[in-house]
Amino acid sequence: MLNTLYLLIGIALLTAGGEALIRGALGISNRLGVSPLLSGLLVVGFGTSMPEMVVSVDASLKGLPDIATGNVVGSNIANIMLILGLCALITPLGVSPIALRRDAVVVILASLLFVGLAWGSGLARLDGSLLLLALAGYLLWAYLSERGSASPEGEVHQAEASEVQTLPGSLFSSSAITVLGLVLLILGAQVLLKGATGIALALGVSEAVIGLTVVAVGTSLPELTISVVAALRRHADVAVGNILGSNIFNLLGILGVSALMQPLQLSPRIASFDQWVMLGVAVLIFVFLYTGRRLSRIEGGILLALYASYVAVSYTALA
Repeated sequence: MLNTLYLLIGIALLTAGGEALIRGALGISNRLGVSPLLSGLLVVGFGTSMPEMVVSVDASLKGLPDIATGNVVGSNIANIMLILGLCALITPLGVSPIALRRDAVVVILASLLFVGLAWGSGLARLDGSLLLLALAGYLLWAYLSERGSASPEGEVHQAEASEVQTLPGSLFSSSAITVLGLVLLILGAQVLLKGATGIALALGVSEAVIGLTVVAVGTSLPELTISVVAALRRHADVAVGNILGSNIFNLLGILGVSALMQPLQLSPRIASFDQWVMLGVAVLIFVFLYTGRRLSRIEGGILLALYASYVAVSYTALA
């Protein structure tokens, strides 16, 4: 019970910290005159992935590579099957051409890059550097391709920033809220890891399983919030763009930083099963979006059913 309480408190702190960080950073961006495009691309895109970042880096430094990598791989699986599946049930999700041609393809390429670099042993510091270079290249490409004032793709990232309401007014309050968000994220990561490792020990399952499921879903709550709100407002492009961008940042940014700070060993469970599920799901969402240029309610239901099956298998046959 105590470990479960730690886990819930950690998730709550991470969620509150992620929300505060996004609002504070967007407030600072507005006060400094940063373009809505850049705010949506960087602040919202990175901000929703900050819980995963803090948890994975902290787990890496504490010698918990199964949770560090499991959190990212599991988050990417949950983002597509759970979050996009849920959003598609709310409203069919259309997709902009650039999200299909660029972001959905980059998710597949980033997944392949991770599988290739981690093959056999895991991620070394050099691998982490390569992942971060790939992220920098993607961001430069994204910004240059969207900076035109008439770019519909740029409007999607601007709309991502507009989904976040009630921003602080002054630069001081924005800065204070940003710092508060970072503090809550760090505290939340500490508490969540304590609860997650305790639950794994109590249930007799591996830390990788807990990282791939409970921790992954807990750290994906900011993506869930932004995407569900966008779906309810019928801003389908925002929901899809937010998830695709988050998955790219998870693989290239979070694993890049984590491996750069501490080389990551890849557990046999993730190497033999979960990384292939992640890659398969990336290909599946591309196929779903390519056929009809949207994610239908039926396809959303299929994704949710597949995620339920994945979790069931994780706690039975592969625990």
